[in-house]
Order: sequence, then structure tokens, then C-alpha cells
Amino acid sequence: MELIREVTLSRAEDCHLTPEVRKQWAKLSLRVNARMHGDEPWQQARMAMHDAALRTRMIEQLGADANDPDWDPAEVVADVLGAVTPAPAEAHALCAGWQALPIEQIGALRRIKNVTASLARLVDHLQPGPLHAQAQEWVTLRQLLP
Repeated sequence: MELIREVTLSRAEDCHLTPEVRKQWAKLSLRVNARMHGDEPWQQARMAMHDAALRTRMIEQLGADANDPDWDPAEVVADVLGAVTPAPAEAHALCAGWQALPIEQIGALRRIKNVTASLARLVDHLQPGPLHAQAQEWVTLRQLLP
């Protein structure tokens, strides 16, 4: 499955193809990505990270599309925020002394950092409001995460 994901991803990023064909390849890559990951926290985080990264690149390269949730920056941000637990305040509290945390909690903080990586590139695409504020809060908090 990883090979299929990589092939579909390379086609989605092929600038010699038309934007519509690239989006079709990207959608296929998203479907493959969803099928290849299990329910383990690291696998779910990897899936969320890959989805957000691909969707963000397509938005940056081909433009946002509010009529398609895959290419709507607000939808991508909402999906990223939905994949992240705990709340920012709790994560911030854990960051202060993360070196002393059990390895499982350090791993959880690391997963948050990985999943939220695309937010900095998407936040400027958002309208002012609660979603923008939440995304900005995580962008700032990411700098403190291990």
C-alpha cells in the first residue's frame, strides 16, 4: 500500500499534469492513505499528517476551493484540529517539563507536533474567527513541543 500511496502522491505533485488530473490523483492518494493505517495512535497521527500535508500542498499549488472539502483550508484545519488531543492548554502545561514525562506522553506530544505541521501554512488562508484563533494557538504552541 505504501508504494501505491507514493505513486499516487508523485502523480498529484506532477506539475506537467493538468490541475484537475493532479487533484484526482491527490484524492486517490487520500483514499489510499486512509486504508493503509490502523487504529494505533502513531498510525492515526501519520495518516492525519500525510492527509494535511498533501491537502495543504494542493491548496498552495492549485488554489483553495471552498466547494470541495479536500481543498478548503478551513476544512483541512478543522480536520487537523479534530485529530489533535489534548486541548492546547493541557499540551502547553505538559511542554514545560516534557523531558521528565514518561515516554508515552513525550510520544503523544511528538504526534501533536507532526499532525499540526501544516497549520502554519494554512492559517493565513482562514477568515478571522474561532477556527483561525485555534489554528494560530497551535502554531505558537508547536514551537514548544518536543
